[in-house]
Amino acid sequence: MIRNWFKRRAMAHGADDIVRLLATNRRAWRAALARRPKGPRVLIATNVTGFQHASLLEAVLAAALTLRGAEVHLTACDGALPACQRVEQDLVPDPAVLWRDGISRQICRRCMAVGDAHFEPLSLKRHRLSQYITEADRADARDRCARLDRAALCALRTDAGDEVGMQGLAGALRYFATGDLPPGEDADNVLRRFVAAAVLMTCAFDRLLDREQYAAAVFHHGIYVPQGPTGDVLRRRGIRVVNWNPSYRKSTFIFSHGNSYHYTLMNEPTEAWEGMTWSPDHEAAILDYLASRAEATRDWIWFHEKPEHDAGVFARQLGLDLTRPLIGMLSNVSWDAQLHYPANAFENMFDWVFKTFDHFAKRPELQLLLRIHPAEIRGTTPSRQPLLGEIQKRYPELPKNIFVIAPESNVSTYAAMALCSTIIVYGTKMGVELSAVGKPVIVAGEAWIRNKGLTWDAQNQSDYFALMDRLPDMPAMSAEQIQRARMYAYHFFFRRMLPLPFIVPAKGKLYGLDIGDLTELGRGKYPGLDAVCDGILEGAPFVYAAERLGTHA
Repeated sequence: MIRNWFKRRAMAHGADDIVRLLATNRRAWRAALARRPKGPRVLIATNVTGFQHASLLEAVLAAALTLRGAEVHLTACDGALPACQRVEQDLVPDPAVLWRDGISRQICRRCMAVGDAHFEPLSLKRHRLSQYITEADRADARDRCARLDRAALCALRTDAGDEVGMQGLAGALRYFATGDLPPGEDADNVLRRFVAAAVLMTCAFDRLLDREQYAAAVFHHGIYVPQGPTGDVLRRRGIRVVNWNPSYRKSTFIFSHGNSYHYTLMNEPTEAWEGMTWSPDHEAAILDYLASRAEATRDWIWFHEKPEHDAGVFARQLGLDLTRPLIGMLSNVSWDAQLHYPANAFENMFDWVFKTFDHFAKRPELQLLLRIHPAEIRGTTPSRQPLLGEIQKRYPELPKNIFVIAPESNVSTYAAMALCSTIIVYGTKMGVELSAVGKPVIVAGEAWIRNKGLTWDAQNQSDYFALMDRLPDMPAMSAEQIQRARMYAYHFFFRRMLPLPFIVPAKGKLYGLDIGDLTELGRGKYPGLDAVCDGILEGAPFVYAAERLGTHA
């Protein structure tokens, strides 16, 4: 009864999109369910179903794949885990409540209700995590984690080699919204819960895969708990993994094979874009879009309502001397996607910032301008370990040649970096945009522009500081390099961001559906959806041929 009440509440608050979609052509859906599947069996592993935008897209994918002849199964958590990605500090502000009392029943019930509202109407086979986790499993995971200190927890692997400690740490950092775990018992015990949840996910999915066989599995994020451990088990069991996330342009999404885009975009072969058609029209399209990024007029992810573009104003306010060399530096959100990246030259972003500041303190002939990422305070989960506060603790007084733009400032990042001769980045995607307008970029971390032959990529700290020693005399980008950078930016923003125009911003929720008939989800109506489904069903690249289709909206 209580669960049904939450479900009715979910429907009342806009989670009825799938009911309305199926109502547009009930006969077609009944026929699709009645047909003997001819395509592969696909698992849609939503698991954490309380994210309305994720459940909506994955329910739509389930319908689209079924219409194409696939046999689709679904997985969902039903309160089976001691911690998960849905547990955030705005819902559980006191970490002691999380580790002493567990996840609130209210959170789990709301989460399940949103999932039920999206997936029950489809009448597809659904697997609940509690079907695959026993009380003995819970006790074993709890006892095992209780015996370990923080370092051992973070390094924990299962007998099969799954990195449950790293995944649990990423989940705990996301909960605290910090780049480092806070000191103390609360943080240790929250970490224990997330690591135990990761252990239970590996157990559940191993049991599921012992019973069921799948050609491919699709799920959002691909990192944190439970999605990170889910991917680890699937890859280990030889099942093709597809991960996705919303992307920047309105009604577009990034899909990737094998792992989260946090990993795959760095290592995507350059052959994926080097040979595409290129013309003045394509160059004009990407430059027009990049110009729009300053105001985010074509995006659904942005961080400023009214950015300040007058570089002279903030240069005077900060005390910059525009007659002297100025190097730009761009941070990212410290807690986001804190996973192991072998390419990182530094322990973490804070380590990179402090060591870079120390270097510039010895280079008075240069000026360094750090723009702290505005998502620290304007993102969906504001950071609770602000970079500016960490800087102020480390440097009560900044060296006179180092300047910082605070995250709350409305100064346009684009205008600020336009003043700089070279830009240093850690993990931000701004490297894609800045190289496309001719700025030399040095990469110290897991930025997506790495490995494209367009930037100076540090493999270790020795590489990095050798590059620092060359400042301010980094070679300017040649016309050929700039064109190549624009080709990659076009590939990134127009070809890798797949348009699903029927998923639109909606009042009272992140996304809604704008579709006239269920059969429009079949092949031929939406080229972006065809690219997504071909990638899931056949392993085709998740690339939208925008350069041939001429769609740059």
